Amino acid sequence: MHHIGESRTSREAVDNEEEILLKNENSGTDDEPKINYRGWKVMPFIIGNEIFEKLGAIGTLSNLLVYLTTVFNLENITATNIINIFNGSTNFATIIGAFCSDTYFGRYKTLGFCTVASFLGLLVIQLTAAIEKLHPPHCEENTTCKGPTEGQMTFLKTGLGLLLIGAAGIRPCNLAFGADQFNPNTDSGKKGINSFFNWYFFTFTIAQMISLTIIVYIQSNVSWGVGLGIPAALMLLSSVIFFLGSNMYVKVKPSGSPLTSIVQVIVVAAKKRKLKLSEYLYPSLFNYLPPKSVNSKLPYTYQFRFLDKAAIMTPQDQLNPNGSAADPWSLCSMQQVEEVKCLLRVLPIWVSSILYFVVIVQQHTVVVFQALISDRRIGSSNFMIPAASYYVFLMITVAIWLPLYDRKVMPLLQKLTRRESGITLLQRMGTGIFFSIISMLVSAKVERHRRNLALTEPLGIETRKGVISSMSGMWLIPQLALAGLAEAFMSVAQVEFYYKQFPENMRSMAGSLYYCGHAGSSYLSTLLISTVHQITARSATGNWLPEDLNKGRLDNFYCIIAAIEVVNLGYFLICSQWYRYKGTDSSSTELEKLTQQSERTANGV
Repeated sequence: MHHIGESRTSREAVDNEEEILLKNENSGTDDEPKINYRGWKVMPFIIGNEIFEKLGAIGTLSNLLVYLTTVFNLENITATNIINIFNGSTNFATIIGAFCSDTYFGRYKTLGFCTVASFLGLLVIQLTAAIEKLHPPHCEENTTCKGPTEGQMTFLKTGLGLLLIGAAGIRPCNLAFGADQFNPNTDSGKKGINSFFNWYFFTFTIAQMISLTIIVYIQSNVSWGVGLGIPAALMLLSSVIFFLGSNMYVKVKPSGSPLTSIVQVIVVAAKKRKLKLSEYLYPSLFNYLPPKSVNSKLPYTYQFRFLDKAAIMTPQDQLNPNGSAADPWSLCSMQQVEEVKCLLRVLPIWVSSILYFVVIVQQHTVVVFQALISDRRIGSSNFMIPAASYYVFLMITVAIWLPLYDRKVMPLLQKLTRRESGITLLQRMGTGIFFSIISMLVSAKVERHRRNLALTEPLGIETRKGVISSMSGMWLIPQLALAGLAEAFMSVAQVEFYYKQFPENMRSMAGSLYYCGHAGSSYLSTLLISTVHQITARSATGNWLPEDLNKGRLDNFYCIIAAIEVVNLGYFLICSQWYRYKGTDSSSTELEKLTQQSERTANGV
């Protein structure tokens, strides 16, 4: 019905259809209750829940790397790999959470259950700090550091497991659930959805900033028990706020497994692979859309034409009285085929996002170790910024840029490009990748400077980490600010891209794809770190990533990532040129080509 990039003239052509759908949507039928979209009126509950949920989760996870190395006495490489694997697992688990939400439970029930699971996970982790027997003794109290026992690690992993369950449902459903509260069939509803994406990330960023400053400071300088207890309490508050708005929410019911339709198209296309598309004109292909389908009707696209064979009607194919296929495993509609094409077109873009997020992973993990052996004092005072808090400068950049972009930059771009979105989503994503390259190059330059000062003008020694460089930790801000700009362009556009390009019945799955990109980058980062660590450890020049970074060459590692991102940008530009947005009609050239090829019965496909 509504398509990305739809022209004004094409919109006027479907005005009557919109009026009918709006009437059905808002007035209800005898079988379905009236849908009352409250939009921004329920945002205090949804965004409030989001803020406190992020304050709780990030307040624990942002400093978990330091917690593992200082309280559980794990080595840098071990702790970093644990964090990367945990992040990868939680992000990949969103696929399962999204599938369960879209197929069985719906987003409301999934969010409710997983919010409680996250609270229990944070409570368990807090107990590992509060109870002495649940963590090893501190290194300062012993001549040799004693690692955690199997029982202590099991208890910690139980907390992480509960957090994984919580993240599996919260991450893919939170954003989609908020967007569900706006009527997608009205102009105000569409504008509300577009603004919601920006403000969602803005509040998310504010929550991160608070977590990375106040909560991390309490954990590092007051008490780990108190510092980890605050996030658990905030998560409990998040659960309460979420359930307070229960009677006001629009709760979209699950529509069955969306994956079944995808598998059917692939299976039927494979069964009919020997049929020649050229013998079947496009209008003769089976096209059926269920009357109560939540998915918008999609126009024909010329890409992935081999899937069109799934819609070829043979004498053996039968139809039900309502026009649907009697056997969906023998005949699929062109609507089903086009929905699968939407997914296939997104996948190459998603692969590029995996490579992009490798940059953000480094700014969230390795930078912590850089900060630990830098001069973290503010001016001439004795106050030291916690190492894990430096990531807040990335968040500050995002928090400043998003409202500035939404209120100032976008209106200017709209005037220049005459597009409602200013620049396209893919253009925003490409800009983000470009800034990620600059961020890595600056990171390499700063690390080289930090290491040189550590070797020539040291300030002191950090336990188990090495000599402290006299370089001010403020030199880490430029690389984090550039990474923040990259995130402001890439991540916000990416989430909106998946939400709008996926079929409507798979929007939780769309949210999970974003987090799966994070998961892939976490695993890829772990692989890169382990590979570089093992290869360079045997080289004549020495290990690039030792426990003491002053004896390594972290700057070279950053340069490798920058080179990967340059290749990634080239790949992304090629994919963007090829990509066709969901709902855009085939060009006249493509349709002419299709007609000519369909009429040549001698040339099979």
